[in-house]
Amino acid sequence: MKTPKILFLISILVVSVIVAFFVNKRIASQKKTIILEKEFTSNYSIENTYHLPAILEEVSGIVWLSNNTFACIQDEDGFIFIYDTKQNAIIENIKFAGTGDYEDLAINNNDVYVLRSDGLIFEILNYKSENRTISTFKTPFSEANNMESLTFDTLNNRLLIAPKDIDLGQKHIKCIYEIPIATKLMNTISIAKINLEANEFKEFQHKKTHKTLRPSAIAINPITQDIYVLDAKNPKLLRLNSKGELLKMYALNKSEFAQPEGITFDNEGNLYISNEAANNWANILEVHLK
Repeated sequence: MKTPKILFLISILVVSVIVAFFVNKRIASQKKTIILEKEFTSNYSIENTYHLPAILEEVSGIVWLSNNTFACIQDEDGFIFIYDTKQNAIIENIKFAGTGDYEDLAINNNDVYVLRSDGLIFEILNYKSENRTISTFKTPFSEANNMESLTFDTLNNRLLIAPKDIDLGQKHIKCIYEIPIATKLMNTISIAKINLEANEFKEFQHKKTHKTLRPSAIAINPITQDIYVLDAKNPKLLRLNSKGELLKMYALNKSEFAQPEGITFDNEGNLYISNEAANNWANILEVHLK
């Protein structure tokens, strides 16, 4: 009978078609990756790399303090770590709370604000002093919002904050909100609305729209006052003007930015981005944008 032979030939043909489909799909994906990586590296250059000690392998937020030092937090312990790049060591650690999921920090002169993932903010006044005072205040956010972004806006004496996951309003809009230091009450009318359905996000579209952009950190360039929003999941960096209008998006190479969780600027407008440890050391990268 020829039937078994025919069935055998048909099965081989079907398998061949399936294999060819996935091979071509993989090749297309590799070509796309190569093209994107070329595009990525043309947008920026890495000027310096500072490897962080093991205690900061899950570094989740950084703030530039001086020529050599950064204030850092990690997402398990309630300490502010002062890291010196020249000594390649932590020169001081300041306890402000117990174990928790701490995701970002902001500094206003001698006062530090630390954001927990459930939206609670710790205020540490006179953090350099032994007589520092510590308190907390709430925001409208919860664990469902997965909060990771906080920065201090010096010109307007306020904190800026953005949710990583679901926002308070429309799913296709990701907002930046303000918290005036004078009141510590967040204004639910946002200062910026980022449309996740805009053409700039075409390469990053997620089937769940709110995951198209998942802010892991936020910072303000002190020279231009532009607002920068960092995304760790699909590494990219957004630049917005002070009015919250999207000016440019920088796609970041995953091989260089394994998990970018922190962002800060020095007084001259130089940019630093921290990465949690992946297959290598956690680090702080000095990045020059083109």
